[in-house]
Amino acid sequence: MKILVIGSGAREHAIVHSFAQESVASGAEAHELHAAPGNPGIGELATLHAVSAVDGEAVAALAVELGADLVVIGPEAPLVAGVADAVRAAGVDCFGPSAEAAALEGSKAFAKDVMAAASVPTALAHVCTDIDQVADALDAFGAPYVVKDDGLAAGKGVVVTDDRQEALEHAQACFATPRPGAGDPVVVIEEYLDGPEVSLFCLSDGTSVVPLAPAQDFKRAFDGDAGPNTGGMGAYSPLPWAPAGLTEEVVTRVAQPTIDEMARRGTPFAGVLYVGLALTSRGTRVVEFNARFGDPETQVVLSRLVTPLSAVLRAAARGELADFPRLRWSDDAAVTVVVAANGYPAAVRSGDAITGVADAEAIEGVHVLHAGTVLDDEDVLRSAGGRVLSVVARGEDLQEARRRVYAGVDKIVLPGSHHRTDIAEKAAREQR
Repeated sequence: MKILVIGSGAREHAIVHSFAQESVASGAEAHELHAAPGNPGIGELATLHAVSAVDGEAVAALAVELGADLVVIGPEAPLVAGVADAVRAAGVDCFGPSAEAAALEGSKAFAKDVMAAASVPTALAHVCTDIDQVADALDAFGAPYVVKDDGLAAGKGVVVTDDRQEALEHAQACFATPRPGAGDPVVVIEEYLDGPEVSLFCLSDGTSVVPLAPAQDFKRAFDGDAGPNTGGMGAYSPLPWAPAGLTEEVVTRVAQPTIDEMARRGTPFAGVLYVGLALTSRGTRVVEFNARFGDPETQVVLSRLVTPLSAVLRAAARGELADFPRLRWSDDAAVTVVVAANGYPAAVRSGDAITGVADAEAIEGVHVLHAGTVLDDEDVLRSAGGRVLSVVARGEDLQEARRRVYAGVDKIVLPGSHHRTDIAEKAAREQR
């Protein structure tokens, strides 16, 4: 197939990497891969095009020009901007929800409304339009306080804190930062959900649901879940501690009812529904919905997928998931660790030279995905974002995957960088 992937992060690199590996695994003819705008790592596997990811007309024109068989949209911003709509209007198969359906991520208040209509178990919430309402909601729920920006915030619009003043200040900052085209700012205050969190990606063609393997990510910047929230500092899959039947429960009680409700509203959701879950003392609860693959969980989930990713995404784009064969998975474990730039997630330093990627990939079971990288005029790889690289490793179990991934991280040289050293540590210890 000719496949065009939209985006420039490690998630998109993981998707392109999976497409490229299909021919290696099967011996079949390789896909013709394209990406816009991509990054230097993606450029080693695909032809890059200098097209903005959020420019629907330009993306659609590129897809037509290439004769693309499938367009895969990675990030949330192009989805909310309606890029998938433009591509489909041009007559090209596209994996990714419409702008209306992507409101499941674009507005947390909308997502809560859909959950309520679909009887999806989730946290109690107050939707607030001024700081006085926020204060009342914080007092009603008590600490720990959960404050969410209603709009897109690249995974960093949530504050969970025991400090009421910090919660109020975050809400005030959300109100002070209106988002273009989003109307008046809204803040969502939720009850705190105890228990471990799980990420489950559910593919949908607007009617049927096909779940992928569960994963767990690590949002806090530093070891021991210390420091501020980030876009994600690492992840692993599978989850040996997860309850039996969790995936089936989530499809039955969460994903399928949500897809059905979206269809009932006349806005069918065709793409990947990211279900963020908390396994609380009172049962499974939804923390959030996203309208795209999560980063960094995608890096580990796709590394374990044996079924060709291109085939299942095309089936979703064409409304053919009901007849798609059951997905096949490797028994291996996978762990990813994010190498972050100096200062992340606050003021980030860019432009530092990066070395050691090839040395890391020489380790058995390891590959390195680019997130925030750029090549300078002399073809030197340099940092160009907060999360710079995702080092991914597979192994027979989590312990072996951890040993390999950290051996890979140790080969990477990025001045001032930092990473967590405890990704999947507890799960690996308990798996022994």
